[in-house]
Amino acid sequence: MTQPYVLGIAGSPRRAGNSEQLLDALLGGAHDAGAQTRKLVPAEMSILPCSGCNSCTLTAECVLADEMSSVYAEFDAADAIVIASPVYFAGVPGTLKVLIDRMQPYWARTYVLGTPRPARRPGGFLLVRSSGDPYGFTGAEHTIRSVFAVLGIDVIVEEKVAGLDEGDDIGRRPDALASARAHGVQLAGAARGR
Repeated sequence: MTQPYVLGIAGSPRRAGNSEQLLDALLGGAHDAGAQTRKLVPAEMSILPCSGCNSCTLTAECVLADEMSSVYAEFDAADAIVIASPVYFAGVPGTLKVLIDRMQPYWARTYVLGTPRPARRPGGFLLVRSSGDPYGFTGAEHTIRSVFAVLGIDVIVEEKVAGLDEGDDIGRRPDALASARAHGVQLAGAARGR
């Protein structure tokens, strides 16, 4: 039996912050459960924003030549995908949103060109926010659920942690880290059964 591949996207522009620590815990749990894991950090990649040219509606491919081509390959290969992100003004950070917007070729393939959607696979999200955002997790969650719907990802894992005002506050929440680790085990099991 081949190892399932769990792909994690660290959506924060700040390294080793609360959301990335949760992601590391999840990927650690998935690894311990026998999965191959990889973490992509959009903030450290050269990814151009979608230009809205609509070329992908004709070719099913993006015309922009940058590191997104390797991201597409990872998304296609993954048996499970999880996105970790802080909430910035009720949404996801710009670096993550640029990656999400570049998923337009998958939308074009399914809704314009009629190409069969990729096989359904499990996934999830880990969201963190401070205690002061009056809009909560809703905007960021809907953005992630929207792209997951296009990618054919069934959300089986979700973790939302509020009240994290400093970049290392998650260290004082061992319950959240343990929960993320357990989610990794769950995701590895679901990816294996795919």
